[in-house]
Amino acid sequence: MSRYTDANCKLCRREGQKLFLKGERCYSSKCAIERRNYAPGQHGQARKKQSDYGNQLREKQKAKRFYGMQETQFRNLFDKAAKRPGKTGENLLILLETRLDNVVFRLGFASSRKEARQLVTHGHFTVNGKKADIPSMEVKAGDVIKVKEKSQSSPKFKEVKEMSITVPSWMSVDVEKLEGKVVTLPRREDIDTPIAEHLIVELYSK
Repeated sequence: MSRYTDANCKLCRREGQKLFLKGERCYSSKCAIERRNYAPGQHGQARKKQSDYGNQLREKQKAKRFYGMQETQFRNLFDKAAKRPGKTGENLLILLETRLDNVVFRLGFASSRKEARQLVTHGHFTVNGKKADIPSMEVKAGDVIKVKEKSQSSPKFKEVKEMSITVPSWMSVDVEKLEGKVVTLPRREDIDTPIAEHLIVELYSK
């Protein structure tokens, strides 16, 4: 599978908004959007009129980059969302939010989705007491996500224990135990990621 290896900050600049790919840096004055709020490249500052297709494509690219996914992964998830009852766009956002790497990020156990993906891959978490090292794993309502006992002594998770963490309404967290729970599946109004999902549906429906 191909992997993006260029500077993450270029992705934020291309989309014209913060995608929060660099953790704490995104909240500081060092953020690329704060310093150079225009697209990268020689013609980045040129004004461009966007077509309907261009708007749809940009929205899809933005969603992919927010959640750190490749095109094939994202398309497969869209097809899965389309087969479920209800609105395809909302189903897609729910599937994105309930990926294990995103849940770890939302619980405050990682400063970015990229870091969460790395921590999951390295086997630092369990789901319902069982080893879970696949970032794309779909987490269900009632699932308990916990940092492994042998990982809790690492500097990273000791630092997490000292933090004040606020989680979305569809989750709960016990920072002392380094344990979180998906209380219920998120609804559209619970998802604050700035994505116009209807544009993605329009793009893939062509």
